[in-house]
Amino acid sequence: MAIRGISRDLLAMLFELGKEHHPNEFVAVLRERNGIIRDLDLVPGTIVGEESASFFIDMLPLDIHQAGSAHSHPNGVLSPSSADLRFFPTVGRYHVIVGSPYTERDWRCYRADGSAMSLEVVE
Repeated sequence: MAIRGISRDLLAMLFELGKEHHPNEFVAVLRERNGIIRDLDLVPGTIVGEESASFFIDMLPLDIHQAGSAHSHPNGVLSPSSADLRFFPTVGRYHVIVGSPYTERDWRCYRADGSAMSLEVVE
């Protein structure tokens, strides 16, 4: 699947989730439609805290449109942690981190190997 971008509406939703869960993290699974990351799934049984959020991989819905993950870093650090780098390859190829204060500048996208990548914001 070739991803061309992320929808502005979904990115806004990720910022809102970050604000709502603050000071805890949130984690979600990203889904694509027609090459654009547009949707998310909140996984049942997700465990959240101030320094991590996790779920059991076997609780993921079966979906060929799974693109990756999104989660928050309430401390505002937008680079992946060592735990993130272990998690990324288990859920897809595109991983978005949003951070406090959750504005349009407070996000980054990474590949499953943890390398930073550019992701266009589309309508």
